[in-house]
Amino acid sequence: MKIRSGGVLTPEFEKRVLDGDIRALRPMLRQAVGVNTLDMAFREIELRAKPGSTDELVFTGYACVVDVPYVITDWLGDYTEIMRDGCFTRTLGNKPDVIFCLNHAWDGAPMARTKSGSQRLGADSTGLHVEADLDATRADVHQVRSAMERGDLDAMSFAFWVTEQTWSPDYDQRDIHAVDIDGGDTSVVTWPANPATTGTTALRKRQAASLMRTRIPALIGQRAADETRAGAKLSAATMGVLQEVLGLISEADDAVDAAQPLLADLMGVPNPDADDASDTQTGESESVAASDLPELVRERQLLAARNRA
Repeated sequence: MKIRSGGVLTPEFEKRVLDGDIRALRPMLRQAVGVNTLDMAFREIELRAKPGSTDELVFTGYACVVDVPYVITDWLGDYTEIMRDGCFTRTLGNKPDVIFCLNHAWDGAPMARTKSGSQRLGADSTGLHVEADLDATRADVHQVRSAMERGDLDAMSFAFWVTEQTWSPDYDQRDIHAVDIDGGDTSVVTWPANPATTGTTALRKRQAASLMRTRIPALIGQRAADETRAGAKLSAATMGVLQEVLGLISEADDAVDAAQPLLADLMGVPNPDADDASDTQTGESESVAASDLPELVRERQLLAARNRA
């Protein structure tokens, strides 16, 4: 798997969280989930017949506009993100492999792709420009064309990884200076989702898997344990981030399932995948390979095993 970093998962941020600054989890969590999406209303979009062809269409438009603030909402409330001019320069220079699809359908056949030359991407002072050759004989392309002509489809999105960013001291603004779109998509979308989430099962599973490879769950668990020591209640901010993480990983499979009982236990809520109350015990997840789990989850499993011995 391609390794990407964005410079926020650092000991400095971890120390801030453990010292009580739960807001420092905002940039860490956004980076830990890996793939991001950004949705926007159609801008300079056109779908026309390709000259000289009866069965090919050309889609053009902008998947992103730069230097225009947009609002994201998470467990702490609203904050601002800005894709800065020049953020696509490096990734486009590396000839990224990017698919064109409907609703981030990574599991289906792409309608176009940069790898084949049927999709072409470029950056200008407006943003990320998309040009894609679509096969008009395909049923899904016909559906897209019909829905666009009726006004039923009116938004675009694209999937990306942040590789260079800065945050304001209060974590209320993120400026994105560089992204990686290799392995991502440009997509026509039915329901524009909050850019903080992907809105589709396939991408949310990938986000959850990325999250569980980091120290974030252990860090959140440690922070929650510190707050609940001596019988204290969890703060609203800590409960909020626990709920957000639990909601995300509930859509993933395999190893990440083992973290759900842990987080549910810390929050005092039912495990979202449990069929009954007995399913919320951490011991139920011991079949998962220990090497695939964060340190805190492994420790809780070992403790549960010792208690039963």
